[in-house]
Amino acid sequence: MKKISLLFLSCGLLLAAPTFSQKKTTTLPEFQIKKSETEAHMRFLAADELLGRRTGEQGNFVAARYIAEQFRKLGVVPVPGAAAGTSSYFQNVPFEKMGYNGAGQITADAEIMKSGEAWILMNGDAVDLKAPIVYASFGLENASKNWDDYKGLDVKDKIVLVESGTPDTQTPSEIIATSIEKRKIAMNKGAIAVIELFNAPIPWNIVSRNFAGEKISLAESNKTKSIPHAWVNGKEAKYARALRAVKEVEFKTAGRKSQLVNSYNVAGYIQGTDPKLKEEYVLLTAHYDHVGVGKQGGQAFTPEDSIFNGARDNAFGTVALLTAAEALSKNPPKRSILIVALTGEEVGLLGSKYYAAHPLLPLNKCIFNINSDGAGYNDTTIVSVMGLERTGARVEIEAASKAFGLGVFADPSPEQGLFDRSDNVSFAKEGIPAPTFTPGFKEFTGDIMKYYHQVSDNPETIDFNYLLKFSQAYTYATRLIADRKVAPQWSAGDKYEPAAKKLYGK
Repeated sequence: MKKISLLFLSCGLLLAAPTFSQKKTTTLPEFQIKKSETEAHMRFLAADELLGRRTGEQGNFVAARYIAEQFRKLGVVPVPGAAAGTSSYFQNVPFEKMGYNGAGQITADAEIMKSGEAWILMNGDAVDLKAPIVYASFGLENASKNWDDYKGLDVKDKIVLVESGTPDTQTPSEIIATSIEKRKIAMNKGAIAVIELFNAPIPWNIVSRNFAGEKISLAESNKTKSIPHAWVNGKEAKYARALRAVKEVEFKTAGRKSQLVNSYNVAGYIQGTDPKLKEEYVLLTAHYDHVGVGKQGGQAFTPEDSIFNGARDNAFGTVALLTAAEALSKNPPKRSILIVALTGEEVGLLGSKYYAAHPLLPLNKCIFNINSDGAGYNDTTIVSVMGLERTGARVEIEAASKAFGLGVFADPSPEQGLFDRSDNVSFAKEGIPAPTFTPGFKEFTGDIMKYYHQVSDNPETIDFNYLLKFSQAYTYATRLIADRKVAPQWSAGDKYEPAAKKLYGK
């Protein structure tokens, strides 16, 4: 009797779990993709001729055109009824390009802080001023939380001193996002400059290297003349102490020149086959930009090789997008598919941030986002997925990967906070379950850093057999999720669950 009971129990468990092997799947288009196809995409997108695909520059435009023409060839159509701001497959994303950090100094009594060493000018024209300084905590306001850092303060015609980030987080993306908001609030209150003490757990030399060079940000509509805004190394106690102690500060800077430039998100649409479910869609994303050439790359280069090709980051994910476009257009799933190749990731997740604010289809009809991005790989037997346990589609992702001989490793290097460092977070903040599907690694090691944002990250170093399997697994996972009867959900209690309830009205 005991053996019979266990047998029935086992059968019951098997019947309860989703199964994908019962259906003959190997005839699906993703199983027929050839290595030569994915290799050709990689060799073009990461070629020297594209000059590192830097946002707003010619190589970036060429990559965007290549992706759009691949969509056209494959029968992936422009988004039907898309809002203004699109032209065929292209969603224009307006940027402001700012020149290199110039000379200057901030003087607080005896403490003289030199530009480029102790601080970086993040925004503003040339000034030479001497004014009172007022400390305003984090420099933020939030009426819903009854939070006002300016309560009781008069900052008109004064310099405002603030802390970076928020009381809850000091992540780089949050610091960048709130930094712009802080400057706007200070300007509206009549301040003439902002000094922000940068306190993220990142070495200052890395901050300086990444932000003192040419900088790109989303262009502000109806932008008015801005005020100088400096990031000071807040980890250096003597600077923070001096600025908090004085009543008046001298602020001199040569300013940073700016110009408006455009770049593009590239969007294509595949209509689903189910009469009802096709009104919903799965969003596929990967950024196609990289960091450019020479000094733009922020890492070592030589006269013989100064091009940051970005094969792993992120031609790899873009090839997965194109593979999905080919296979899913030939045999669409039940739900529709929206494919968006994103620009501006390397300069602050800006392409995805812009898209989330200007969606081409209603976000509340999007049941899931599968983003593909990565720093590289050191294990070709797995894929790594940021947010696998949180976003409700583990079964489908594992089944799809297994179909191509790959295991799945969840959330490698948790100390890096990787879930919130790629374009998926722009959609997660809106409430959409949004993992990132990444080439295989379990932790950051020398093998990863050997290529990450290095001139050595070129097509010749890629394992093309792995690129094929990775792209196929990504595509098949998309199909399985798009065919689900019930949409995936965030894990109960996840920090993005409240946004999901607001988005979907649940």
